[in-house]
Amino acid sequence: MTDPALIRSTLKEFFGYDSFKGDQLSIITHLTEGGDAFVLMPTGAGKSLCYQLPALVMEGTAIVISPLISLMKNQVDAIRGFVSGNESIAHFLNSSLNKQQVMEVREDLLSGRTKLLYVAPESLTKEENVALLKEIKIAFYAIDEAHCISEWGHDFRPEYRRIRSLIEDIGRAPIIALTATATPKVQSDILKNLGIPGARVFKSSFNRPNLYYEVRDKVDQEKDIIKFIKQNAGKSGIIYCLSRKKVEELSQLLCINGIKAVPYHAGLDARTRSENQDKFLMEEIDVVVATIAFGMGIDKPDVRFVIHYDIPKSIESYYQETGRAGRDGEEGVCITYYSYKDIQKLEKFMQGKPVSEQEIGRQLLMEVMAYAESSQCRRKLLLNYFGEDYGQNSCGCCDNCVHPKPTFDGQEEMRLVIGLIRSLPERFKLEHLANILAGKGNAIIKSYHHDLLPQFGAGSAHSEKFWCTVIHQGIILHLLDKEIEKYGLIYVTPQGLDFYDHPHPLPLVEDRTFSDGADDEDDEETAAAAVAMRGSEAAGDPVLLSMLKDLRKDLSRHLRLQPWIIFGDPALNDMATLYPCTLEELRGCQGVGEGKARKFGQKFVDLIRKYVEENEIERPDDFVIKSAPTKSEGKVYIIQSIDRRLSLEDIAQARGLEMEELMSEIEGIVATGTKLNLDYYIRQNIDEDVVDDIYDYFREDAGSDSVEDAIRELGPDYEEMEIRLVRIKFLCEIAS
Repeated sequence: MTDPALIRSTLKEFFGYDSFKGDQLSIITHLTEGGDAFVLMPTGAGKSLCYQLPALVMEGTAIVISPLISLMKNQVDAIRGFVSGNESIAHFLNSSLNKQQVMEVREDLLSGRTKLLYVAPESLTKEENVALLKEIKIAFYAIDEAHCISEWGHDFRPEYRRIRSLIEDIGRAPIIALTATATPKVQSDILKNLGIPGARVFKSSFNRPNLYYEVRDKVDQEKDIIKFIKQNAGKSGIIYCLSRKKVEELSQLLCINGIKAVPYHAGLDARTRSENQDKFLMEEIDVVVATIAFGMGIDKPDVRFVIHYDIPKSIESYYQETGRAGRDGEEGVCITYYSYKDIQKLEKFMQGKPVSEQEIGRQLLMEVMAYAESSQCRRKLLLNYFGEDYGQNSCGCCDNCVHPKPTFDGQEEMRLVIGLIRSLPERFKLEHLANILAGKGNAIIKSYHHDLLPQFGAGSAHSEKFWCTVIHQGIILHLLDKEIEKYGLIYVTPQGLDFYDHPHPLPLVEDRTFSDGADDEDDEETAAAAVAMRGSEAAGDPVLLSMLKDLRKDLSRHLRLQPWIIFGDPALNDMATLYPCTLEELRGCQGVGEGKARKFGQKFVDLIRKYVEENEIERPDDFVIKSAPTKSEGKVYIIQSIDRRLSLEDIAQARGLEMEELMSEIEGIVATGTKLNLDYYIRQNIDEDVVDDIYDYFREDAGSDSVEDAIRELGPDYEEMEIRLVRIKFLCEIAS
């Protein structure tokens, strides 16, 4: 047993603290006495001290198994900073070291000078490293970010599952597993896989009272993010995205708009990642835009905001990543952008995986959706997820508590949904069911004769979006569910059948503003209203907005085009807020590309300029968001290849893209106003009558350029790829 006085003097001498926080002393004492421990402690509560201090006072070397090179480097630098002039005291062993550096680590280990060795789980599996560790005295093993062990954890690493067998091979010593996020299920999985069922469990409260949680509608989020950061100038923040591509695009956009930002993801070389991390820690830049690879173990206590551009894949991910904010106990704002369409995309990505993996992944996603769409206190929901009861009904520090959402008794509406599903011999997707109830007789519904059902139009007092919301909440409440192997098909659960037979009051959120990702103008108006409700930029000048709509209507009649083809409502809202007086400024409004500005814009900027001059309006220049250049090398290649009339299949293969990815790239190019001529490809692959039908739909019937709406309205006789290709033809010839 280590002398308690030595533990306290080491705390003061090396770490500069006079006292321990929470369970730190109990954990350290237990470990130095040779006991196994499981430590569940939120980010910022001092987990690393629980193994760093024992390593300094115990005989031998502590082996710290850590998942990230950035975490190792940061912690080794910190320990060396505590012990001035002794770089041998802590080392890391991973793939970033050259042969000479590996030899130096080996010498320091064998001489007994090294007290802490950080090693990646992948490095631990190498035979030469196992042989080296067998030659030294090991004080204990610390498994940091231990949730990686569990397949239910949010960052599953297969190498973590081998840790127990590797420890037995190297030589048993006390084990301490540490994590900031673990549900009771994950906790059990960790203890089982490490073979330490008798470990003493130290569990701290998950509550971070200084953090403010908010979920925002995912509409025009780039502008919303830029405005938020500019309103919090000089503060440090992290923005999380799910894809490397979005990380690069968003960091570039922030820089263009005068925000000091860098990207961070696994696709960058090690040197660039390290440099970008150091710039953040040294406050040379304010914002890191990152995939989930960034932030674990980063010792920066004054991160003031964490933004999720995309909804995380699990509550564990969300809690872990928001936990980077306000580690010093001061202000920490956590904003997440949510669209139900993102959940659908993530579900789609799971198709093709083993059913067991799909079940786990889908359960995690359902919990995220329930959190995002709930009207309850977000802090209460988070703590409950991790098995902790929050005694208060309102925390006063989340969007749902500060701005409560109205609810209504939805038992009759839910029974109507359940009754419809039970009456159908087949199962259908959520949107199909919502359209039946709302009485929307599109081609698909008519093809199934569902417009003849008694339930058709039974809920016509509400929109299909209302019914989508009811069905969403039915899934969250486990009254309804989705089939896993047949993506998206809704069925009634036993709990739902019981509710149908024995109804009871069912509080549902009255007005869920979260976007389903559709593109029609009604959606855009709803989204604009949602943005206005939370204090972002809605149309700032109703008089100008009315004048712009009148101008659009006149042009629409004169040109014989539908109004949305000229400019959508979000574009007009931006014009009425930003007062663009030149075509260049007009291109800064959402939905206005080069082509639209040149083709339709002059009359609009003339009207705005005259209005601004006559009313002596001071324009909000700081709200004008600059767009990133769109013609990257890849886009230029696509444009040139189409000009050369290469087949899309050949272009996709040359760029290493799937056809779906190439189509998205082409649609993005066209959205910026660049015209592409795909007639050669369309003539070869689509029947002329089909082209005419789809083209006429967009010209005569469409309320927007939404592909989803076109698929619904045109029906099953038309392929999605056909619709997308003809839509591109239409936009290039008419709408851009």
